[in-house]
Amino acid sequence: MPLTSALVALMFGPRFMATLFGFVFFSHQVGAFIGVWLAVFRFERTGSYDVVWWLGAALGIFAALVNLPIREQPVARLAAAPA
Repeated sequence: MPLTSALVALMFGPRFMATLFGFVFFSHQVGAFIGVWLAVFRFERTGSYDVVWWLGAALGIFAALVNLPIREQPVARLAAAPA
């Protein structure tokens, strides 16, 4: 999570860091819960975690590929209107 928070701060700045990182952290927890729940559900049906381990490895590779095109630079924003 420290790398994710650093990337959020770099790309979007510190102004909304709490909100954006809160969203990242919350979605991470929801994904972890769903993953564990589905693993137990699968184990109860088949008595094996084999499919879950292979699916976890495939999702890890997919996540790595999806993150490759991320450019670590600030996001362009429109200039604020003069007051």
